[in-house]
Amino acid sequence: MATSDAFPAVFQALRSLMIEAAPDMVITADTDCCLTLKTTWTEARTGEPAWFGWLALKKSYVAYHLLPLYSLPELNARVPASLEKKRQGKTCFGFKTIDPALFDDLRALTAAAAAQEEALKAAIG
Repeated sequence: MATSDAFPAVFQALRSLMIEAAPDMVITADTDCCLTLKTTWTEARTGEPAWFGWLALKKSYVAYHLLPLYSLPELNARVPASLEKKRQGKTCFGFKTIDPALFDDLRALTAAAAAQEEALKAAIG
């Protein structure tokens, strides 16, 4: 069973994964417990860059948020069953351990989301 002692390593692995899978996104926060990636374009509604991904070291798991899942139904259809088991809500996946197979699935999903940046821009303005 995973303990919270393992979570910093899980966080670092997921941090690398998110940055590598979405290289065109902008890092707007990067600490030992939080990573935020945003788009290079400004969202009309907020006047700020749109959120792309957010990673947080929580007390009982590491949260990996992939925000395009909220706006792109076709991306939701690409979430593999393996990741559905880790899903918490619409955009979040929770991890307690490093799982190479799951992380490969997550990398592919994140890269697919990054590749749909134009669709995301059209969906949220």
